[in-house]
Amino acid sequence: MPIRLFIAAAAGLALFAGMRPAYPPAASGAAADSTAYALVWSDEFNNNGTPDPAKWDYERGFIRNREPQWYRPENAWCKDGMLVIEARKEKYRNPQYDAASKDWRLNREYAEYTSACLITKGKYEFRYGKVVMRAKIDVRQGMWPAFWMLGSNRGPVYWPACGEVDIMEFYRGNLLANLAWEGNKGAAWSERKWPVAQWGGERWAADFHEWVLEWDQNKMVISVDGQVLNTTDLANTVNHKEGNNPFRENFYLLLNLALGQNGEEIPDAHIPARMLVDYVRVYQQPGA
Repeated sequence: MPIRLFIAAAAGLALFAGMRPAYPPAASGAAADSTAYALVWSDEFNNNGTPDPAKWDYERGFIRNREPQWYRPENAWCKDGMLVIEARKEKYRNPQYDAASKDWRLNREYAEYTSACLITKGKYEFRYGKVVMRAKIDVRQGMWPAFWMLGSNRGPVYWPACGEVDIMEFYRGNLLANLAWEGNKGAAWSERKWPVAQWGGERWAADFHEWVLEWDQNKMVISVDGQVLNTTDLANTVNHKEGNNPFRENFYLLLNLALGQNGEEIPDAHIPARMLVDYVRVYQQPGA
């Protein structure tokens, strides 16, 4: 989601773009079949209060894409077996404000919105397996929810060479299922767009849905409610300069509700907004 900026797609670097669904997925599919896997990590969000600090850290401040929200832990909590991520319209002073700076993260004196981004970086990072999330997302104008992964190898390797996997991302009317890595001119993308209007739009989003990533050394398959959204052959995802394949290395998880969708207006009537997450689970095959 997140670091995309959509410049790469506009430049013709997006792969498989423009695909459209032949059939809409079911409104609420059966739970993913994980009988061939063992559960290795999960959060069911069953304890009310702060998300488990042994599992989650947070992004803080202005982070990416010139988005208007200030990320902070206070906008995420657990209640009634759900993780709640809430975006609010409220003024938040930037403690690092510098009017003379050319960095957009520093030269904004205030954020006009707040939200939260939870990450497992430094707490849980993994390679291969099945990743499952059941959640209810907001698909109204101005919303930008995402469940995604970034490569943990952040030393000399930076985005997009670290790799990005958008398991769930809603962006301007489309549900996206994407991979990004380093192309010869910026990011290369394996991208799929699925218009939620064809599934019922806000009526579809009123229900919980289950997103699944199945990942091995050869491919990544992203689906929702049993409907495959994107299948990517990892033989085609080698970084142009680095020469490595980021999708055969460790990743960490991110959950966030961003706003603005690259400058799109955020109607006041749509705020506050919430993303509700029932569970996040990671399975792996024994011995894999």
